[in-house]
Amino acid sequence: MHESLEFFVTCPKGIEGLLLDELTALGAESPRETVAGVSMRGSLELGYRICLWSRLANRVLLVLNRFAVTDAQALYDGVAAVDWTAHMAADATLSVDFGGILPGVDNTHFGALKVKDAIVDQLRQADGSRPGVDRQNPDLRINVHCRSGEAQLALDLSGHSLHQRGYRLQQGAAPLKENLAAAILIRAGWPQLAAQGSALADPMCGSGTFLVEAAMMATDMAPNLQRERFGFSRWLQHQPQIWETLLADARQRAEAGLARDPLWIRGYEADPRLLQPVRNNIQRAGLTSWVKVYQGELATFEPHPDRGQAGLIVCNPPYGERLGEEASLVYLYQKLGEVLRERCTGWQAAIFTGNPDLGKRMGIRSHKQYSLFNGALPCKLLMMDLQPERYVTGASGGTSAAQPRSQSPGDPQTGAPREPAAVAEPAGAARLSESAQMFANRLKKNLKNLGKWARQQGISCYRVYDADMPEFAVAIDLYDDWAHVQEYQAPESISEDKARSRLQDVLVALPEVLGIPASHVVLKQRLRQSGSKQYQRMDRKGEFLTVREGQVRLLVNLTDYLDTGVFLDHRPLRLRLAAEARGKRFLNLFCYTASATVHAAVGGARSTTSVDLSKTYLDWARRNLSLNGLSDLHKLVHGDVMQWLEEDRGEYDLIFIDPPTFSNSKRLEDVFDVQRDHTHLIEMAMARLAPGGTLYFSNNFRRFRLDRALEEKYQVSDISVQTLDRDFQRNTRIHRTWSITRRS
Repeated sequence: MHESLEFFVTCPKGIEGLLLDELTALGAESPRETVAGVSMRGSLELGYRICLWSRLANRVLLVLNRFAVTDAQALYDGVAAVDWTAHMAADATLSVDFGGILPGVDNTHFGALKVKDAIVDQLRQADGSRPGVDRQNPDLRINVHCRSGEAQLALDLSGHSLHQRGYRLQQGAAPLKENLAAAILIRAGWPQLAAQGSALADPMCGSGTFLVEAAMMATDMAPNLQRERFGFSRWLQHQPQIWETLLADARQRAEAGLARDPLWIRGYEADPRLLQPVRNNIQRAGLTSWVKVYQGELATFEPHPDRGQAGLIVCNPPYGERLGEEASLVYLYQKLGEVLRERCTGWQAAIFTGNPDLGKRMGIRSHKQYSLFNGALPCKLLMMDLQPERYVTGASGGTSAAQPRSQSPGDPQTGAPREPAAVAEPAGAARLSESAQMFANRLKKNLKNLGKWARQQGISCYRVYDADMPEFAVAIDLYDDWAHVQEYQAPESISEDKARSRLQDVLVALPEVLGIPASHVVLKQRLRQSGSKQYQRMDRKGEFLTVREGQVRLLVNLTDYLDTGVFLDHRPLRLRLAAEARGKRFLNLFCYTASATVHAAVGGARSTTSVDLSKTYLDWARRNLSLNGLSDLHKLVHGDVMQWLEEDRGEYDLIFIDPPTFSNSKRLEDVFDVQRDHTHLIEMAMARLAPGGTLYFSNNFRRFRLDRALEEKYQVSDISVQTLDRDFQRNTRIHRTWSITRRS
């Protein structure tokens, strides 16, 4: 065979330039970059070397012939002109890959059939024996591509695509192909960093592809050293001596690389079910001493290399189908940026994303961006230098256009809303009436006492006023620099004009005392109601703010609903759940926006399950989890709690139940009434409680009475006083809470 052969090496779109550089380094002659590949010349030994050493190629095609082609018959004749007895035996198997455009050939299957017929007809024996077709593991794989009246006929030396290294038999969700992962690492400068002894970490490692490919580069291991079969293995012109020489050299280089002190290469995966498959992949690659993986959420990620060295953070954040709704990704990227900024200063970061706009939510300027394709999906590789001067001020602010799609009933005990009132800028902020000044003085006093306490507790949302002065019948909650004002219905003894005047005093005084614009004051009114009335949606602005509560962040919406997404009075109970959750299985029934679940998860819960009938609130819950770097490992269940409890057979160590007073959703077969139904509810939940576990039951129905039969059957403690913080000391009846355990 002639020493200088023609090859075409294919690769994923977007990395042709990298492949060109790689093939040049391997010894390619006259390489030329084209779409999704590189054409070149060289020896058969070079073809073997590319199969063994290319980290980027898909296939290595040895071109056997080029010929003019106008129709299916010309295709047949051109293939038949090759002496196939020099390439395969009559009893061998083959497979044909056909692509391109050819008049009269309407589909790839028909084109492949014509190529196969031309080969089989030539090799058919007198006794009728002939080559067979094997699509999975053929002895010879033929590739034909037609373009502009010319056919390229080639032998596929690679066999299966070269991205299939042989180490990854078990995969995580939405895995990257190995050669794309290698391209990302090369673009990120990992080979140079590895040569300097730098570290590498992947906070969401999935099947561990980045980790293994990075370790292979660092140890000088040929990427396809583990593969047992190639396309040339049963080719009649295969030259085993050349191949064995290349293999021996590659094994020697790998042994020398593995003998060096390992670099610090670590991966973290939230789902414990993926850890063993990832470790199996690493073991098959022969890299167990170089790569370690641990269970960990993004929320807790912080790299601590053994010698304090920095390096590369590389990450392929989950796609929408893995995490849930796309809105959740906004908060996931926001959390990822926060983690990188706060815990990875001095490192480089390479973030591979299918949605570059989300990259802006990270609050870090990318100094380079590369366009790549993950299959057919256009993606971006964002390169970031994790230095404070590259951080974008205010990038992780808490507003988003993400908008809930539907509304479920809330707890109607305190009344139904009216539309949020527009609050006008005061004509002269300093000119308060005597009445308004009286209110302002009380508010200042409360703010002084509670503000310091809130800062010490790490709380950015709390109640600063709750009808302290009966004539000013409002509750005022602060959410950072926003004021959420709820007007209580005035007693019948107070005229409507008087009540309206007092409310105006409040609205005029608030901006001046709090130092916020009047546009940051949101007013709602609660009215007493009876019957089956339910809260309705108030607005559709879909604007979310991020607030802080202890170790977690939560999303609130001040305008669209009567309630904001977090019940401030339950703060102590949420913190209690967080303190007790470590290592436990947590169940949250009537979970609302799952703020208690977030606390439990950040507190170290082994698993969480949250159940609610509202898709709106579950979408909100998913965003809260993402905002705190928590994965979809935390289970969100859409369903009727009572029905779900009847069917569930799980076991939980910690259960939280905070039901509405009543609910008459159309999705329910019957109206839920907390006084009537709480005994059955608690009994079903206690059946799911693990030995030694605790159930917390709470509600805000002021006339509620706990069934004495429950107190006789279980160990029940009223802990209501323990679950009220300083900002709710004036309203001790805002909720009741019980701790329930099994009797010894």
